[in-house]
Amino acid sequence: MTEQDLHTSPAAEAEAQPHVLVVDDDKRIRELLGRYLGNQGFRVTTADNATEARSRLSSVTFDLLVLDIMMPGETGLQLTEYLRQESNVPILLLTAMGESEDRINGLSVGADDYLAKPFEPRELVLRIQAILKRARQAPETKTPPRLVKFGLFLFDLERKRLTRQGTAVYLTESESALLAQLAARLGQPVPREDLSDLGADIGGSRVIDIQMTRLRKKIEDDPKFPRYLQTVRGRGYVLQPD
Repeated sequence: MTEQDLHTSPAAEAEAQPHVLVVDDDKRIRELLGRYLGNQGFRVTTADNATEARSRLSSVTFDLLVLDIMMPGETGLQLTEYLRQESNVPILLLTAMGESEDRINGLSVGADDYLAKPFEPRELVLRIQAILKRARQAPETKTPPRLVKFGLFLFDLERKRLTRQGTAVYLTESESALLAQLAARLGQPVPREDLSDLGADIGGSRVIDIQMTRLRKKIEDDPKFPRYLQTVRGRGYVLQPD
């Protein structure tokens, strides 16, 4: 990328202005990408390492991340793998390496795309636009996320497995079935009757209440005043995210 590239295209029309986080330890690359993408209608925030990126991500919701793989300390691959434990944010990896093995490694840890340096700025924009288009279309499938995070917990809907900061939390089959139904409708009250119907092995509404009490003891700091597994008066139960 050259300084001339920054002026080759007019700014894209930005009705919504997707917010992109660029993470690269090379200051020149960060500045060039920030200015170029800004001229193309994106809002851009930058970070010079994974630690700073984590800080940005903790307070801002981004539409896409552009990560350099070869950063000192935590690499782009490691950051991608970490983020995929709790987030579906689109990720495009940048690297000076062009070997197929590196590309495969990037995609295998959950990246959406891969672009080797040096690259044409226009190609980067086209790839970003393609990723964002796929991301906008994804909710139409109405498939619930595979991983649901709340507090220090992560629940795998596919495997019906609960972990707390990476450590497995033992659940009975009935407890995992109950949590799965609530996690699949995160933030939405689920009637006791629906829980009984959806999880036939759980039992009637009274049994649901008993299972909920047991589940709260494994999840809540104070089961009498639950933060996540809440009762909605007259409506049932809800799993509340942070």
